[in-house]
Amino acid sequence: MNPLPRQPTTPERQDTMRTAALIVAAGRGTRLGADTPKQYLDLLGKPLLRRTIEAFVSHAGIDHVQTVIGAGQENLYRAATLGLDLPPPVIGGDTRQESVALGLAALAGTGTDRVLIHDGARALVSAELVSRVCRALDDHPAVLPALPVVDSLRRVDNDQVSGVQDRTGLVRAQTPQGFHLDAILAAHRRATGQEMTDDAAIAVAAGLPVTTVPGDEDNFKITVQEDLARAEAVLALRAGGMMETRTGSGFDVHRLVTGRPLMLCGLAIPHSHGLAGHSDADVALHALTDAILGAIAAGDIGDHFPPTDERWRGVGSDIFLRYAAGLVRLRSGRITSIDLTIICEAPKVKPHREAMRTRVADILEIDLDRVSIKATTTERLGFTGRAEGIAAQAVATVALPAEPATLTSR
Repeated sequence: MNPLPRQPTTPERQDTMRTAALIVAAGRGTRLGADTPKQYLDLLGKPLLRRTIEAFVSHAGIDHVQTVIGAGQENLYRAATLGLDLPPPVIGGDTRQESVALGLAALAGTGTDRVLIHDGARALVSAELVSRVCRALDDHPAVLPALPVVDSLRRVDNDQVSGVQDRTGLVRAQTPQGFHLDAILAAHRRATGQEMTDDAAIAVAAGLPVTTVPGDEDNFKITVQEDLARAEAVLALRAGGMMETRTGSGFDVHRLVTGRPLMLCGLAIPHSHGLAGHSDADVALHALTDAILGAIAAGDIGDHFPPTDERWRGVGSDIFLRYAAGLVRLRSGRITSIDLTIICEAPKVKPHREAMRTRVADILEIDLDRVSIKATTTERLGFTGRAEGIAAQAVATVALPAEPATLTSR
């Protein structure tokens, strides 16, 4: 399932060229000083790399997204890209140049005509910049987004200024750098064994003319801790500091049977009967999971955890609820409140209510005062009144950033 489907191709797009984005994220980012490679660090609720990938997945001018990651990063990558419809990542080499070459080789058999090569650590790349590079590739074999050098430049020897550097004709190079795939793949193969600064340099060395388009000051490479703080400030500014409120509801019911423990809100509740189901049949957590998924328009529990899948047989339903909460965090959102009602004749819920609230708050990683749990009966009417089953209904309120619409035209 892909929560970021690309928008329909715009009328301006008249060609039939297939354009791929190659996201290079094989490094470790040691200068940031974190134990985890920087591309997997949290950036306002989402892994940095996920923000980068989403910028291309959601762009109408991009037909295919391929990522290159470092060896041993497979589990981190899987968690960071949960829910995105992507091909398996390519495992990169010892240098960025080797990693790009491996990624280009993987694209060679996909019917791709053009490629945008982008640093995974440039998480704030805008749709406008992607569009500029795509448009320029209509008329040029290689494209470099660039920014002017505005500061005076000085040469320094042993901390002493030794000369002045003329900045005329100098620019600051950015990514995504765009190329016709066959040309840049051939250029990379010719550059094997040489050390080049970036793909534009490889193109120039191969005799390819490289044209420039205006870059974007916000499209900086996150390298040190200060860059993370700057990126958070940019994202907050883009969102206008505004959050929107979403509400979802969930309902579930399970039969009472003998021979199974009764699980409610992640707790084993003493009772003569338990609930029948593929998992542990925790009707309360199932209703809560559906409410949260509904608030972010992410389907229902069966879409993510099919009852026909043997992996979920007998598992604790806290897994489902943690997953739903994780999807909210991936969208930079937060769960602001949940309200759960358990409907049954027996057992009595009130003696366990505070323990249930604490357990749910722990699973969702939210404050206890955001969790409401109530119980009621149906006055002995219906299946719950006859003690044949237990029902639960839930309402979840979620706050999500009110991000501006993404520009997707080329």
